[in-house]
Amino acid sequence: MRGRDRQTGKLFSYVSPEGLVPPDHPLRAIRLLVNAALERLSGDFGAMYSSIGRPSIVPEKLLRALLLQALFSVRSERQLMEQIAYNMLFRWFIGLSMDDAVWDVTVFTKNRDRLLEGEIACAFLAAILADPQVKPLLSTEHFSVDGTLIDAWASMKSFRPKDGSGAPPAGGRNGERNFRCEQRSNETHASTSDADARLYKKAAGQAAKLCHMGHVVMENRNGLVVASSLTHATGTAERAAVPGMVEALGRGITVGADKAYDTQDFVAEMRRLGVTPHVAQKSRHSAIDGRTTRHDGYAVSLRVRKRIEEVFGWMKTVGGLRKTRHRGTARVGWMFTLTAAAYNLIRIPKLLATG
Repeated sequence: MRGRDRQTGKLFSYVSPEGLVPPDHPLRAIRLLVNAALERLSGDFGAMYSSIGRPSIVPEKLLRALLLQALFSVRSERQLMEQIAYNMLFRWFIGLSMDDAVWDVTVFTKNRDRLLEGEIACAFLAAILADPQVKPLLSTEHFSVDGTLIDAWASMKSFRPKDGSGAPPAGGRNGERNFRCEQRSNETHASTSDADARLYKKAAGQAAKLCHMGHVVMENRNGLVVASSLTHATGTAERAAVPGMVEALGRGITVGADKAYDTQDFVAEMRRLGVTPHVAQKSRHSAIDGRTTRHDGYAVSLRVRKRIEEVFGWMKTVGGLRKTRHRGTARVGWMFTLTAAAYNLIRIPKLLATG
């Protein structure tokens, strides 16, 4: 017989989010890695919060929610709160029961900024790599570095003269602004929306944009991110950011990089740190010679270093960092590092399954 299209309510429900998640769902393996890393950070969380007062959002749950935002390409924290309200998979991953109330988006943002002050994103990335299962996957000798541009959350109309001169935009919600015959540079102009954004173009003939510059160090064995940072977008930022990231990796390592790093200053700094610079040679006046290029490892480094573009590709398309949703170097850099950790969490379960 034909069934009836009728919805009946129930007084009690005995279904838990855990029972709704398939046993082979990819998030199960990721959640185990995340929980182990958060357990290692328990002492850091304890030092950040007072022992008295009203309880805040649990930092472990807050970090799990932010990871979901990167893993599932959720475009805003407001939409993330909406997803958590009805998505049982999200509730299970975060650790919320069926009846737990969803946080107000403003409260969620304020609590996220508290974690920013404690540099938890960098500590979380390190905690993932410190897992006993993950350590054998990492190379301790061979690495690659590169940088990428991240569009700032600021309009070109906000790039105004620092002295307050210049014609204001026309009236209306999105007033027109005439830039014709106006000479603009980072020395004389600044964005009123994001003061840390810099006007920069990747190459001659391309459009200049307001952006930040993110930097990543990748180990060459499996292509996992081991360090990251974010700086102002300048012509020397890529080379200037590397020493601070690779110094902690120790001496006697190799670092592969593209032609932008083939300068006398960069090569000399790497050798001072005990690092062998495997940079791609420029056609003229290369800073390295046959003493470096004659080794087989040099060719291997140049081939493997291209995998770092996979990191940037995932972070921009899936992780939502093609255009940042935040303002200021501190916030954008924090989210950049957390998204790099999310990339590792996608890769590690697959590597453990095949290893």
